[in-house]
Amino acid sequence: MRAIGVIEFGGPDALQVLDLPDDHAEAGEVRVRVRAATVNPTDLGLRNGSRAEALRTISPPHVPGMDIAGMIDEIGPGTVTDLTVGDEVLGMVVPSGSHGGYRENLVLAADSVVRAPRGVSLAAAATLPMNGLTARQSLDQLGLEAGQTLAVTGAAGCYGGYVVQLAKADGLRVIADASPADEELVRSLGADVVVPRGDDIAAQIRKVVPEGVDGLADGANQRELAVGAVKDGGAFASVRGWGGDGDRRVVFNRTSVREYDHRPELLDQLRRQAEDGVVTLRVAATFPPEQAAEAHRRLEARGTRGRCVIVF
Repeated sequence: MRAIGVIEFGGPDALQVLDLPDDHAEAGEVRVRVRAATVNPTDLGLRNGSRAEALRTISPPHVPGMDIAGMIDEIGPGTVTDLTVGDEVLGMVVPSGSHGGYRENLVLAADSVVRAPRGVSLAAAATLPMNGLTARQSLDQLGLEAGQTLAVTGAAGCYGGYVVQLAKADGLRVIADASPADEELVRSLGADVVVPRGDDIAAQIRKVVPEGVDGLADGANQRELAVGAVKDGGAFASVRGWGGDGDRRVVFNRTSVREYDHRPELLDQLRRQAEDGVVTLRVAATFPPEQAAEAHRRLEARGTRGRCVIVF
């Protein structure tokens, strides 16, 4: 069974096509014949050694990948599920050792997968689970009510784009940042107001909402540069774990999508929202396994709109 992983951490060329033994589904599990695995920034960190300390007790190979889509090809004995062999599904993966999304067969808990959206390719479906759940978690943490105002940094990215669209579905007013090249895209995602992206992001947002926004989802990791846009008593969500500088009366939230694993009701809601056009699934390019290094290089070059997807 083919997988893509690293024996030693390094640059994109550290990725290798590996031959790993098949795993089989046990009770409470399903096995997915993976057809598509999305390339995310977390994958770069696993590959380049940024997470080496956390992985020191786990023997290589290390297989990245937190998003997959494919078909159920095995259901563990006694597993309670409404899925059947042959169903197209998507799922989020929490990588550990060789258990990552970049492999042809992957065993997951049955409650970590749901049916794929109808009418979209599996490559597109694979872009939804991790980024969609991350966006959902940030919005849940911020706890805003319909009619309140949310600011989003990094709105043209996958996480930021999903935050914008899910926030609009929740009835929020959305102020989002964009470079000139991305302004039309961000408007098409539903942002009510688009402000210039840059180091003065807080000032740009305050021009629109002088009293400050009710909440901010920081997809661009602007942290100190962005928090000034939030009013006292407002909320801030960081996907990079920033807990604030202690100088503001703001509620800081550290978004960690692993906490939203085994939440099939949320994943299925995202699936329905994709079918209904509430969220837009964006594929930048697809790559065969042998070109996984090129997919990593493209993401590292920044500016990719949509996700690169490895297709098996």
